[in-house]
Amino acid sequence: MDQPVCCYRHPDRETGIRCTRCERPICPECMISASVGFQCPDCVRQGASAHTRHRTVAGGVVARDPFLVTKILVALNVAVYVLELTVGRRIADDLGLQAACYPGTGQWCGSVADGQWYRIITSAFVHDLPPNFTHILFNMLTLWWIGGPMERILGRSRYLALYLVSALAASASVLLLDPHALTFGASGALYGLFGATAVFAKRLNYDMRPILILLALNIVFTFTWPHVSWQAHLGGLVGGTAVAVGMFYAPRERRNAVQWGTTVGVLVLSLVISVVAVAQVTS
Repeated sequence: MDQPVCCYRHPDRETGIRCTRCERPICPECMISASVGFQCPDCVRQGASAHTRHRTVAGGVVARDPFLVTKILVALNVAVYVLELTVGRRIADDLGLQAACYPGTGQWCGSVADGQWYRIITSAFVHDLPPNFTHILFNMLTLWWIGGPMERILGRSRYLALYLVSALAASASVLLLDPHALTFGASGALYGLFGATAVFAKRLNYDMRPILILLALNIVFTFTWPHVSWQAHLGGLVGGTAVAVGMFYAPRERRNAVQWGTTVGVLVLSLVISVVAVAQVTS
C-alpha cells in the first residue's frame, strides 16, 4: 500500500498538490497561487528576494560598479583635453561659455547670444591648455575623490542629475554676473558636489568640520587664484546644494516626487536665468 503524501511543512496533513518549482508536497494552507499552478512559501520568498533591488540611502539602485558614471565623466573631460592638445585653443573658443562677444574685437567669436546654447553644458568639459596642467589635474582628482563617494551614496541617475544641473547652475551664474568672460572648466559642477557632500554630512549628523574646512579652503582658492571664475563656483555650489537638499531630505513616502521635482525645479530656474541674462546682454 502506498504511503500517504504529506505537506513538507505540515507532516500531519495529506495532500496531492506539489510546488511547481521545487515539487515538494504542499497542503492548501501552504499553496500560493502562481502564474502556473501553486508554489510553496519558501520558493515564493526566494523568488521575491532574488528580484529585490537594493537601494542607496537616497533611494537609488545599488550598482555593481558604483563609480561608473564618475569614470565616464573623467574620461569625457580627459578626451576633450586630448582633443584640445591636438587641435589647439579653438576647442575652448568653440565650446566655452560666453553670453555675447565683446563688440569690435575683429576676431572670430561665438556665444550663447548667437544661438549656441550647447555652450552652457559643453563648457563644463573644457580646460586650460598647457602650461596650466593644474586646471584639469586638480579638477579630475576632485571629481574622483568627491564624486565617486557621492555616486555611491546617490546612485547613478541621481548623481548624474546632480552633476549636470550643478554645471548648468554654474553657467547661469556666469551668464548673469560675468556675461562677456569666456569661461570653462568642471569646477562649477564640482562645487555642486561639495555642497551635496555638506548636505549629506549634515543629514546624517556627521562631523561637519572636515567638509567645511575643505569648502573654506576652496573658497579662499576661488578668490585668490588668478583667472578663476567665482561666479561659476557660486552658481554650482548653490545649485548643487539645492538639489542635494531635495535628494537627502525628501520624505520616504514621496521620495521620488520630491527628489526629481527639486532637480527639475533647479534645472528650470537655471535655464530661465540663462535666458534672461542673455536677453539683457543682447538688448
